[in-house]
Amino acid sequence: MNNLNDKMTLSTPDGAERNTALLTEWVAQTFPNCITEGKVDFDLLRQECSSEIIDGAKERYRLEWSGKRNAIVTANLASDKTLRPIREDSKDFDTTENLYIEGDNLEVLKLMQESYLNQIKMIYIDPPYNTGNEFVYNDNFSKEERESLIEQGIIDEDGNILTSDKNGQDKPRYHSDWLTFMYPRLKLARNLLTDDGVIFISIDDNEVHNLRKICDEVFGETNLITQIAWRRTDNQSNIGMTARVKEYILTYAKNIKKVGFYKLPLSEKAKKEYQYRDEKGLYGRGQIREAVRGRYQYDVVTPKGFVCKGPWLISQDEFNKLIEKDLIHWPDKDGGTPRRKIYLKDMIDQGQIPNDFWGIEFGTNQRACSEVDSLFNKRYFDFPKPVLLLYNLLKLGSRKDVVILDFFSGSATTAHAVMQMNAEDGGKRKFILVQLPEKTDEKSEAYKAGYKNICEIGKERIRRAGKAIKDANPLTTQNLDTGFKVLRLDESNIKNVMRKPGELTQGELNFNGSNNVVENLKEGRSDEDLIYQVLITWGLPLTLPIVKAEMCGKTVYKVDGNALYCCFEDGVTRVLAEALAHEKPMRVLFADRSFKDDNEKENVKQTLRQISPETEMRVL
Repeated sequence: MNNLNDKMTLSTPDGAERNTALLTEWVAQTFPNCITEGKVDFDLLRQECSSEIIDGAKERYRLEWSGKRNAIVTANLASDKTLRPIREDSKDFDTTENLYIEGDNLEVLKLMQESYLNQIKMIYIDPPYNTGNEFVYNDNFSKEERESLIEQGIIDEDGNILTSDKNGQDKPRYHSDWLTFMYPRLKLARNLLTDDGVIFISIDDNEVHNLRKICDEVFGETNLITQIAWRRTDNQSNIGMTARVKEYILTYAKNIKKVGFYKLPLSEKAKKEYQYRDEKGLYGRGQIREAVRGRYQYDVVTPKGFVCKGPWLISQDEFNKLIEKDLIHWPDKDGGTPRRKIYLKDMIDQGQIPNDFWGIEFGTNQRACSEVDSLFNKRYFDFPKPVLLLYNLLKLGSRKDVVILDFFSGSATTAHAVMQMNAEDGGKRKFILVQLPEKTDEKSEAYKAGYKNICEIGKERIRRAGKAIKDANPLTTQNLDTGFKVLRLDESNIKNVMRKPGELTQGELNFNGSNNVVENLKEGRSDEDLIYQVLITWGLPLTLPIVKAEMCGKTVYKVDGNALYCCFEDGVTRVLAEALAHEKPMRVLFADRSFKDDNEKENVKQTLRQISPETEMRVL
C-alpha cells in the first residue's frame, strides 16, 4: 500500500522562495530594522541604501513617527569632522588605553565606525529621558524638515532642539523629536558592537515604550535579553497619585545566539540558603522531585526505611549515581523528600543568573550622589548612576580584556566602575566615554567651583576616583590604568573637505602630485592633529602608542611600532626613504609639502617600493 507522504516531488525547487530566505537572513543580520514580522521591508531597505528620503510606505506593523526617514538618512550621512588630541586635559596621555571624547555623540559615533567597527563588547548609555528641561543635541535635518521645524518652534535657526517649560508635551513632535534623536545613534552604536556584544540602556516610564520599539527595529526584537526594572531610590515621596521609584534598563544583544552574557556574584541573601554542612562544606538543597515537571516514576527507599514516590525530575540511574557520590540530602522524617546537594563553593564560582527586578542592593540615586559628593566634597552633579549598578552590569556584559563604550557619559560613573572592577580582578578593561560639553548653570556650585561644563566634572571625577582606588589598594593597583586620553570633536584639519568615514578623499590623500594641499591645511593644527585624523580615516584604534623619533634629521612619528610612520617636514628625500624602508613600516604618510617637486616624490615612492614593497605610501 503506497504511503501518500512518500510521493516524489517532480517540480524543481522554488527559486523565489529560496532567494527570499537567503535575502531575509542577510537583511536580518545586516539591517535588522528592515525586518518586520519576519519579512523584509523593502521600502526601509531602499532608504538604507539612499542618501535621499524615499517616499511611499505601505501599512504594516511597525513604529512610525514624523522624522523617521530623516533619522535613517542622518545615520548614514558622512561626517566631515575630526578628533583633536588635548594633552593638557588628559592623564597619562602617552600610555593610557582609555578615551574621553568631548563633542556631539552622533558625530563621534560616525568617526568611530572604522576604528571600532565590531570592537566594542559592551555599551552602557543613560540618554536624556525626554522629561523636560534637558539639553538635547543639535541634529542634522533636511532643508524641508529644518524649515518645518523652525516654523513649529521645535528647533532654532542653528538646529538646536527646543524644549518647553511644560515638559515639551505641548509640542506636536514631543515624542517624534526624541525618537529622531535616538534612532541614528542606536543604529551607529550597533555597528560598533562585537558579535557577542551587549547594550544596556537606562530609561524611565516616559519613553520606555518607544525605546523598546526602536530597539526592536535596530537590534531585532529576537535580540532582546531582558528589561530590568531597577528601584532607583531608597525612599519614596507621598505626592501625587503614585510614587515613581523605578527606572528600566533595556538589554539587547547584537546577536542573541552569540552573545556573551554572564552571571552575577552570589548575593548575601542567596548565600544564607546554603545552611547545611558535610565534610565537603556548606551546601543547599535542590529539587529532584516535582509533581508538575517530573516524568519519572519509581520508588526510593531512604536510609531510615522511608519509601518516597515520584514523579522525579531525573531517571533512577541518575538518582543512583548521585547516591554513590554522596550528593543526596536524605530527609529525617517520614514523608520528607530527598534533595540534591548543591555546594556553596561551586555556586560562588559559577555565580547566579540575574532576574529582571533589581532592588536597592544594586545602588540608588541617593547613594550615587553621595559617591560623587565624597570625591568632590560638594554636590556638583544631579542624578548620577551608582557605581554598584554599573559594576553589576559590567559583570553581566564584559570580560577582563574588552572595550566598554558610554556615549552619554554624564558624571563618568562608567569609567569609575571599570577602574574599580579592574582593581579587584586584575582586568584590563578599557573605557571610551563620549560627552557633549554642556554648560553648567552659572548659579550652580559646579560653575562657581570653576567647572564650566559637564566634561570638566566628568574628567575630574575620573582623576579623583582613580586616585582613590589606587590609594585604597596600593599593592595590587600599581599597573592599574586610571588615565584617559582626551580627544575633542572639531572641524576637519583640512579646509573644504568632505570625507566619508573609512576613506580619505582626493583633497586629503593626494596621489597625483599636485601641490595644492599646503593651502588646505588649517592654521594652528599640529602634527598630532593630523595623525589622529589619519588614524580615524585609516580605521586604526585611537589609543595606539605614538613615538616621536629623529631619522636623518627629520621628525618621524611611529604609530604602534611599524603600523604607521608619519613625517610632515619639508625636504624629504630618498635618504630618509631608505631609512624608513629598512624598518618595514606597514604604512608611510608624508605631507605634500615634504617634497621639493613631483620628481622627488616619485623617487621616494620608488625607493620604498624597491626596499619594502609591502609598505603603503600616501601623501597628505
